Amino acid sequence: MDITLSLGGGGSRGYSHIGVIRNLEKAGFRIRAVAGTSAGGIVAACYAAGFTSEEMERIFSEADQSKFYARVPGDNSSILGLAGVTKFLEDLFGNKKLEELKIPCGLTAVDIKSAREVVLVKGRIVDAILATIALPGIFPPFVREDYLLVDGGVLDPVPVSVARSLINDLPVVAVVLTSFFNMEGSINGIHLPTPIPAPLIDRIQKTRLAQAFNIFLVSVDVSGRMLTELRLQIDHPELIIRPEVGQFGLLDKVDIHELVRLGEEAVIPHIVELKRIAGWQGKVNRRIGRSFSRNG
Repeated sequence: MDITLSLGGGGSRGYSHIGVIRNLEKAGFRIRAVAGTSAGGIVAACYAAGFTSEEMERIFSEADQSKFYARVPGDNSSILGLAGVTKFLEDLFGNKKLEELKIPCGLTAVDIKSAREVVLVKGRIVDAILATIALPGIFPPFVREDYLLVDGGVLDPVPVSVARSLINDLPVVAVVLTSFFNMEGSINGIHLPTPIPAPLIDRIQKTRLAQAFNIFLVSVDVSGRMLTELRLQIDHPELIIRPEVGQFGLLDKVDIHELVRLGEEAVIPHIVELKRIAGWQGKVNRRIGRSFSRNG
């Protein structure tokens, strides 16, 4: 049973994608192509490169998350840097290119010069990931040719249309890392990752500037949730899997094994439905639906 995956953004919540992939494979589904935005872009590239879910869980759990966000001279305007992330990715991928991956893979970014989505399917994997995770104002935008690229979630938090374009006539499974927009109490405060000692961090977080920054990040999360629901209605994936990870902030330091487990659990209620969708009857229904759409 062949499917394509669309892995949504969500910062630290993105590790749950690993668990989703694991249980989809255990249930007998073959992932033939994968698209990703932001955190989903990292997991998408890893999977397309041939890393197993076990390898991804081990690699990410052994990484020192506290060293990911250092700044280096020459960084574009941003609060945090991606020096540690860059080194981590270069150790993982080297100079390997997207077009050299084992299965089709597309990552999304947004060019803030033209206000247009850019789909990255060629070029260095590391560069594509640095572009798709560049949360505006938080991480430095990525310069590529004439583009100034930021997080793909700005326009497309769950890249369903990209996944659909990679391989025709396969059901798209969208993995969404945000809670339903109307859930009360689902928005939490967001804390900056930093090596500064905890007592000092507590004092800094009580300043007006830190509180204002937290409001900004929460607002980004809120608008992202609304945009996610609107895009899902427009792009209409064949199935949506939504791990229960809304309690985690975008930049929280998390227990990766717990996130992976939550991803695994999210797949279980959908296995029967997905088998129906991915089977021959689902294929016929998709073709009929496209025929009506063209003639309508």
